[in-house]
Amino acid sequence: MNKHKLHVLYVSLLAMVLLIVSFGPAFSAFAEEVTPPPKKTLVMGTSPDFPPYESVDAKNNGEIIGLDIDIAKYILNELGYELKIASMDFGGLIAAMQSGRVDFIMSGMSATEERKKSVDFSDPYYFARNTIVSKKDSNYNSIESLSGKIIGAQLGSVQEAVAYSVEDAAEVRKLNKIADLIQEINSNRVDAAIVEDAVAVEMTNANGQLVMNFLPAEENDNGYAIAFPKGSPYVAEFNAVIAQMQENGKLDELLLKWFPDANATTAGNNKFIDFSVLEGYVPYIMKGVGVTLLFTLVSAVLGFILGSILSLCKISGIKPLEWFATAYTSIFRGTPLLVQLMLIYYATPQLTGYDIPALLAAGLAFGLNSAAYLSETIRAGIMAVDKGQREAAIALGIPYRKMMISIIFPQALRNILPALVNECVALIKESSLVSVIGVTDLMRRADFVRASTFRSFEVLLLIAAIYYVLVLVLTSLARMLERRLRRSD
Repeated sequence: MNKHKLHVLYVSLLAMVLLIVSFGPAFSAFAEEVTPPPKKTLVMGTSPDFPPYESVDAKNNGEIIGLDIDIAKYILNELGYELKIASMDFGGLIAAMQSGRVDFIMSGMSATEERKKSVDFSDPYYFARNTIVSKKDSNYNSIESLSGKIIGAQLGSVQEAVAYSVEDAAEVRKLNKIADLIQEINSNRVDAAIVEDAVAVEMTNANGQLVMNFLPAEENDNGYAIAFPKGSPYVAEFNAVIAQMQENGKLDELLLKWFPDANATTAGNNKFIDFSVLEGYVPYIMKGVGVTLLFTLVSAVLGFILGSILSLCKISGIKPLEWFATAYTSIFRGTPLLVQLMLIYYATPQLTGYDIPALLAAGLAFGLNSAAYLSETIRAGIMAVDKGQREAAIALGIPYRKMMISIIFPQALRNILPALVNECVALIKESSLVSVIGVTDLMRRADFVRASTFRSFEVLLLIAAIYYVLVLVLTSLARMLERRLRRSD
């Protein structure tokens, strides 16, 4: 390259640098205008089993819909935030918010004085009235008429406090789901239930043998409001939009959209069993089979791997390893699986800051629990192998690892195969527990359908049949494998 060309190259590079320095800020400003910054995402916690406030539209890809959802979407759109919805049981909502898993709660939650000790509330967006739901031949129409009766209410709800206010009530029965209350009334285990008005309308519409009666409005009713962590900066922003919705009529528009006319009730369904109510819901329920099987597979593999390690620790002859394996087994076999599941799901973000996904938390809890039981099973299988084979392998100079993998473990697995199958069957059946932390397995989807149809018997029979088929398939495959192993011997 000659000096002239080199000079031209230097001048060109210098010009480009000057151009970038001169017009760089302008280009940056233009880019910022063309490409707006990403919106911040806020996570809303809700229990979608309380129509018309929130429910799962099982006939439309399982989307969560309802009055609270529409209000939340409107507020966050006005404030420039993205909305993400976290589904879980009503009783776990405040705990999830306090652990940082959700930013706010909308789930038909009343701003009671007791709750205000733990959370901050927005201004109320709706004032509901309580009703008494009972069978038509009972028709309880006042608080006084419930004296000496068994009263049902949703656990953790304002209606629970109303039920406890009844003098000389025989019992207050607290249940997690509104659909459970209906089942209790239909089974004559509960005389009446205290339910919020909009929900009571849908309950009686879906069950023709039920009737509702309004209770007088509460003087100290604080209404339904949005819950936030203590000291949350979002309270003032949300209150401003709620006030705007009340002024421009948007709130009234959404109320008219979601609340049916209490006077326009239908005849309801009086059939004891009517599987036609599941029409359109079966494909949604069947999607839960994949979640249940995936969860069972992950838990079984994790449990088998950890159980094998623990069993080797128990027979290692090294005291610290033996003590650790024994303590592990004692702890996980001596505490309820549900407690372990809740600890992993709620304590992990609180202690470590990591927002562990619900399915991962469930797989860990069940895998760790299963390992404690399998460690004893695998240890027994190893000890059942003829001691002479171990001594012969040692005499031949076979390394310990190779001896265990190639000689001892294959024989031990043949001995404990039925026990391993039983553990997998137990995992499939116990997987229904994961619904309490929001994993949309078979049981969780069944709960959503129960909440939408206000009927329980039909969907629970379908779920029981699906679990039974899964267990039959698993046991059949295990028998085939066992016969093949016998032939190979």
